[in-house]
Amino acid sequence: MASIEALSIAITVRSIPKVLQPLMSTDLTIQQLKALAVIVTTEKGATGAGLAQSFSVSMPSVTKLVDRLAAAGLITRQDDPSDQRVRRIHATDLGRAVVRELMAARPELGGDVLSRLSDDELRSLEIALKAISREMRGGLAAS
Repeated sequence: MASIEALSIAITVRSIPKVLQPLMSTDLTIQQLKALAVIVTTEKGATGAGLAQSFSVSMPSVTKLVDRLAAAGLITRQDDPSDQRVRRIHATDLGRAVVRELMAARPELGGDVLSRLSDDELRSLEIALKAISREMRGGLAAS
């Protein structure tokens, strides 16, 4: 376990420059990125009140932030079918693509690295990644 943790940290440290590259090239603020990430991962759609509570900011601040994301085509607002007082905030395809691009910046799993691994190493990696994915899905469901 300790060896795997140490390797994971070493890989993460080596990956930092490539991971930061898409963040440095985006026009979105950190607060907008955080809100977009929450919106993308909120299955039923986020609410302004929920975002305000998550980030400990006022509703007017959230409204401005959501307005900017909507103007950029990253999110849409829709009436909640079960409560007409609530508007749900959903990511557009573009919004999901932005988050996916930022989160997918995993140079250690890029083609240039993976192409140098043997077939046995690739099979082992696939098995391990499937197990990690399974456990993360289970952990998120339990949260």
